[in-house]
Amino acid sequence: MLIEFDQAVVIMEGRPLLQVPGLTLSERRIGIVGPNGAGKSTFSRLINGLLLPDQGQVRVNGLDTRHEARSIRRQVGFVFQNPDNQIVFPIVREDLDFGLKPLGLSAAQRAERIAAGLAQLGIAHLAERSSFSLSGGERQLVALAAVLVREPSLVVFDEPTTQLDLRNRNRVRQAIADLAPAAYVVSHDLELLADFDRVLVINAGGIAADDQPGPALRWYREHCA
Repeated sequence: MLIEFDQAVVIMEGRPLLQVPGLTLSERRIGIVGPNGAGKSTFSRLINGLLLPDQGQVRVNGLDTRHEARSIRRQVGFVFQNPDNQIVFPIVREDLDFGLKPLGLSAAQRAERIAAGLAQLGIAHLAERSSFSLSGGERQLVALAAVLVREPSLVVFDEPTTQLDLRNRNRVRQAIADLAPAAYVVSHDLELLADFDRVLVINAGGIAADDQPGPALRWYREHCA
């Protein structure tokens, strides 16, 4: 998976909110940190076309997000900070099934993917549960399962552990560690990112540091924390 930012700028109220002149991402695990309001969520949404740059380009495997957003979203899944922004059906299995229908799979193929996706995250027992009766950690894992069943090459997480207690935070951390696809994770949970391949620090609407986790997180602690 190759992500390229080329003179990408997001403008809000007439002023640049985020500027990424040139950046290439190809590592399997990339962490994204920065203070609140620095542009982290904006950056993450540019990767799969949830947000388009006002200037410049963002390309995913050579596809421009401005023109190929639908194809890109099949390759790049997105897990929101609040799983309630993703879970729409009252039964877990139905919610996962809904996301698979646009792929043109048969009912049997969809059922097979759903069973495998839930089992992969250790939540097969939740298939017939009400989505609204789940704990915060369970809802976050269901939201992740709904992305994984579509078999993306990359999953982008926007602060997936922020609203969770320690037990559920650890469950989500482990789920991310075990993922087969590449994962880009926006997080304030620095422990989660310590073993990643690369960490970007976003500050004041730009990339302030870009390095291996040790140096990048040290820069973040010294300048932003």
